[in-house]
Amino acid sequence: MLAVKNIETWYDLIRALHGISFEIQEGQIVALLGSNGAGKTTTLKTIMRILEDDDQPEKGTIEFLGKKIDRMDTEEIVRLGISYVPEGREVFPELTVMENIQMGAYTRRDRQGIKEDIDGIFKQFPILSERRNQQAGHLSGGEQQMLAIGRALMSRPKLLMLDEPSLGLSPLLTKEIFHIIQRINEQGMTILLVEQNVNMALKYSHYAFLMENGRIVRADKPEVLREDNDVKEFYLGIATEQSVKGYKRYRRKVRFR
Repeated sequence: MLAVKNIETWYDLIRALHGISFEIQEGQIVALLGSNGAGKTTTLKTIMRILEDDDQPEKGTIEFLGKKIDRMDTEEIVRLGISYVPEGREVFPELTVMENIQMGAYTRRDRQGIKEDIDGIFKQFPILSERRNQQAGHLSGGEQQMLAIGRALMSRPKLLMLDEPSLGLSPLLTKEIFHIIQRINEQGMTILLVEQNVNMALKYSHYAFLMENGRIVRADKPEVLREDNDVKEFYLGIATEQSVKGYKRYRRKVRFR
């Protein structure tokens, strides 16, 4: 469905992505994991072509459903079937819940279809239906995240990209958001998930890529990654007897991959 091949992205003189490559198959939840500054958000923004520098990515290709999108306008990419929920949700605080959801359909002209989809969003997120006339800025963090996801679904995407959906949420709300992500996936949506909560991401994803310093350093099924000693220690926070030696060994591995 999505093929990212040897992508290099720069911020001025700083190379943020070092020739990364990965593929996403239809129907999967794929997690992109790593610490702050690893390049996860830059990867999503490169795919969506929303970086300030319009010439990015500088090298490599991105294909979606067999079409090259690495030089398309963002609106074209949305029309083709990719939707993006940014980190921090970025709802329009002065607009109502209803108006925010309607904004998600800005590329569409089918009024009846839009009405039906709004009804579907409210059915999927009953709390949003109850607050449809309330300003989005007055919603809780979890409700804003639901709103951001609902708004993104209004473009009828084939691939939904989520950037840190659990950011700033309590453990209880985090679990609820991941249940929503799972439910959307079970309805047929392919999902690319950027998430620092590695435990939750591995629990709900079908495949995962680990990023460090703008490079993909590991890729495997979640059940395999959860049993890897390096992943346990440096992503899941499970200490081992070889903590100090293991850390030095891990940093060397990452540096020279």
